[in-house]
Amino acid sequence: MEAFLVSTGIVALAEMGDKTQLLSLLLAARFRRPWPIVLGILIATALNHALAGALGAWLTTVVSAAILRWALGISFLAMAAWMLVPDKAGDGYASAEKYGVLATTIVAFFLAEMGDKTQVATVALAAKYSALWAVVAGTTLGIMIANVPVVLLGDRLAKRIPLRLTRMVAAAIFAILGALVLLNAQASLS
Repeated sequence: MEAFLVSTGIVALAEMGDKTQLLSLLLAARFRRPWPIVLGILIATALNHALAGALGAWLTTVVSAAILRWALGISFLAMAAWMLVPDKAGDGYASAEKYGVLATTIVAFFLAEMGDKTQVATVALAAKYSALWAVVAGTTLGIMIANVPVVLLGDRLAKRIPLRLTRMVAAAIFAILGALVLLNAQASLS
């Protein structure tokens, strides 16, 4: 349950102001059909994060526990720093009208998540916790928590969310996790 809750919370916070959240807003404004967009976000995120989680779980089988602890601690600290950098929506995500709203959303979201903070976080969380499906379910739920309101409420909501504060809270959580992992790694050397 811890893996699920931590994954959900971290990704929901990390997603605030992220390019995929901006993509949600663009898709909602362009197509004005929220439910196919929400379903597309769910499908794309579940697929993307399942692959990322599998990578994280696989890493635990090929890298020693000591090296993995240090790498995880450092990656969490790097994620903390990355959280402080605001994202901008990329060009080329929203145009594929001939494929429909659902297919456009799936493709755009899947591609937007590639190498994104939340995908990297999923890899790290899956390496930290042995509960792969709890991590994938949690990170997917985190994406949905952050994006569904944007799709449903549009820019009225986006203008009221203090993005700087949410990025700072997410960064603090990653920094705390990184410090705890590194302290644990240091203690295991003693």
